[in-house]
Amino acid sequence: MFEIEKILVEYRKNAMGIDVPIPRFSWKLDADGRNVMQTAFRILVLSGKGTAWDSGRIESSCSINVEYGGTDLEKMTIYHVKLTSWDNRGNMAECETTFETGLMTYKNLKAGWITHDLSPGEEACPVFVRKFSLSREVESARIYATALGIYDLYLNGERVSDEYFSPGWTSYNKRLQYQAYDVTKLLKADNELRATVANGWYKGNFAFEGRRNIYGDTAAFLMELHVTYSDGSKELITTDENWGFTTGEVRYSEIYHGETVDKIAVATEIMPARAYDHATDMIIAAEAEPVRITKRLPAIGLINTPDNETVIDFGQNLTGFVEFTAKRNKGDIITIRHAEVLDKNGNFYTENLRAARATDTFICSGNEDFFRPRFTFHGFRYISVEGLGKNPEISDFTACVLHTDMMQTGRFECSDAMVNKLQANIVWGQRGNFLDVPTDCPQRDERLGWTGDAQVFAGTAAYNMNTALFFGKWLRDLSADQSASGSVPYVIPDVITKKGDEARCSAAWGDAAVIVPWTMYWHYGDIRFLEMQYRSMTKWVDYLAGQDGGTYLWKSGTHFGDWLGLDMEQYFAQLKFSNESATGATDKHFIATAFFAYSTGIVAKTAGLLGRNQDERKYGELHEKIIGAFRNEFVTAGGRLVSETQTGLILALLFNLVEERHRKGLIEKLEENIRRHNNHMVAGFVGASYLSHVLSDNGLHELAGKLLLQKDYPSWLYPITKGATTIWERWNGIMPDGDFATPAMNSFNHYAYGAIGDWMYRKLLGINAAEPGYREIMISPMPMEGIDYASGSLETMYGNILCEWKTHGDDFEADVEIPVNCTAKFRFPGSGETVRAGSGKHHFIEKKQAAR
Repeated sequence: MFEIEKILVEYRKNAMGIDVPIPRFSWKLDADGRNVMQTAFRILVLSGKGTAWDSGRIESSCSINVEYGGTDLEKMTIYHVKLTSWDNRGNMAECETTFETGLMTYKNLKAGWITHDLSPGEEACPVFVRKFSLSREVESARIYATALGIYDLYLNGERVSDEYFSPGWTSYNKRLQYQAYDVTKLLKADNELRATVANGWYKGNFAFEGRRNIYGDTAAFLMELHVTYSDGSKELITTDENWGFTTGEVRYSEIYHGETVDKIAVATEIMPARAYDHATDMIIAAEAEPVRITKRLPAIGLINTPDNETVIDFGQNLTGFVEFTAKRNKGDIITIRHAEVLDKNGNFYTENLRAARATDTFICSGNEDFFRPRFTFHGFRYISVEGLGKNPEISDFTACVLHTDMMQTGRFECSDAMVNKLQANIVWGQRGNFLDVPTDCPQRDERLGWTGDAQVFAGTAAYNMNTALFFGKWLRDLSADQSASGSVPYVIPDVITKKGDEARCSAAWGDAAVIVPWTMYWHYGDIRFLEMQYRSMTKWVDYLAGQDGGTYLWKSGTHFGDWLGLDMEQYFAQLKFSNESATGATDKHFIATAFFAYSTGIVAKTAGLLGRNQDERKYGELHEKIIGAFRNEFVTAGGRLVSETQTGLILALLFNLVEERHRKGLIEKLEENIRRHNNHMVAGFVGASYLSHVLSDNGLHELAGKLLLQKDYPSWLYPITKGATTIWERWNGIMPDGDFATPAMNSFNHYAYGAIGDWMYRKLLGINAAEPGYREIMISPMPMEGIDYASGSLETMYGNILCEWKTHGDDFEADVEIPVNCTAKFRFPGSGETVRAGSGKHHFIEKKQAAR
């Protein structure tokens, strides 16, 4: 058996609305037996006008990111793809798919913006309305739509898609996405379009200091409906003076504060919509998967708290909203508030939400009503319900989980139940915070795309889910919001920097401009990440090179340091720390210069991969100069560091910043530091993400294992002992005595410390990319005391890698599966011996000193 499992176009199956002028094709192969490799392929691309591209038979094993090489793609066109693949055993396989282009450029737009004339104080969301009739049989129909705000579009009473928060969050004034919808089956003879537009990120109450209207002060809508009739004729309906506006049941909606839905609201009469003079040159096709409801969780319990609150528990901290049915008297009000935790007395706790009200209000019609918000989301496990008495029927309530609908690619489990729970919490933290952008948290009045969090977690994220499109979109916004000088804002999209100001940046945060595209390149083997971001990457490093008078150090600016590190010793002893200690004990300029060196080294490698030889030499030489300056400034002649904290030692070792003769001493000091803290880590965001890798790579794997299995504070498992179902923002979110850390900054859904997942996949389980994209795989399990079994898999662009191992005393055995068209090396954990393996299933046994 030899077959093509599926074909992807720009990472999507049966993609629609593609505006990439040279799309790439990737396919996954499946076959019986071992050592199966593709030897040749042919791609045929057809449109209604004939052959757009025939690659002919190409003698190549390449099966990912193969570039289209035909005639220029036409707008709004369906292309049929026929793929043939041949293997090294003489077999042939065929498969077909389609992809459909969108507008291709904003210049092809015919529609104009429309807006409303509601009074400035009106909080109800505007609803734009267009009625029209069709007199002939429809062959196909497509809508292309976007908004200034977030929109929900209905055609003849049916939602045109299952997406939420369209058009998504981007750097709106530079990049605004449109969505493409197939609405052929929704059309009738007489039709009505209704588009509700809420404030959303565009003009709502968002970011710090109670800001509003960050991108603009006017909600607007733009849409085109392209109808093709069976006789070949076409009709175009656009947003224009033929539209009207009114209001509907959504009387109020803000991302932070919630939504009010009134089932008895009397809509205003339909008034003429007016044209709105606003640019269209920033409009682009949607670049990533949309936000969808990906799971629905039933309520698991009803709680009447000591404070006399009626609380429903869903058993899982999540991001989304609640849907429910209720039959109450006309005008009755049902109020739902949201919280992540109960306090130690069992009461509903919302103090950590800060100014976010996180409250949804529903007004009943007198009939059986179905309620579900559309333009807000909350971070919660618990809801407090008012208006339904003390004993509402909990089966009426369902929690809807919302996030960008990325394919889950990774699976990990082992013999330790708490470590399995940690993995589940990491995945739930990613679900909760990968809602169109990688946010820090989903519950309080923040929910911003902090670059540092994304940087430390990107590797783990790419194991858990396919993040290629998600991070591709976000990185384009990073480039758009990067200052002309090269500085990278704290958050992307940048809603902190005021107009006319220079974006403030921090080491390890701004370095996301370099580290994230490099991480994506390694996970997906996609050189376009580096091509697309190269200018941004070099601008960042050039910006750093211009700091501090060309000393090759970074000793200026404001930095977050080792954010939330616990190594200000007095605070570690008290289990508490203040804002003054939030940056940890590691010298900030030490961290800044270390990351300056690391990013510069990556840029030099990137330049080499892209054939930019002069840049490769330039940044290679700069890298050496930075290391020299680092050693002169932060390392003594005897090998001591200015900051011999856990994080200082980690960075010096990981980034190869010290001479080889000093490494052994630093490894010993790192071990001693951890022992001095009773085998606990005290590193913050920066150090914790790398700590376990450094230990395992330097002969201290068992110590890394001890840190993983620690259950008391501070540790990865400690929050689980306190009931955590996601990753916390800080190690002491709930302290051993049940008290909370400061509510000013205490999220219980914050993914950054989940970066340990990368180590769990790569070191403990053993799945590693030996070449970008996993064409060559290194399987190198590293068993540890306390765990005698691990199993997991990773769905790569080539197919599924599986590794399952177990130990019996000193004996070890593993089952491994390698995808077709890939090769691998397997390293035995005892002897360190490596053996080569082709595709297929393999069984490895190591008995003490013997390996086969």
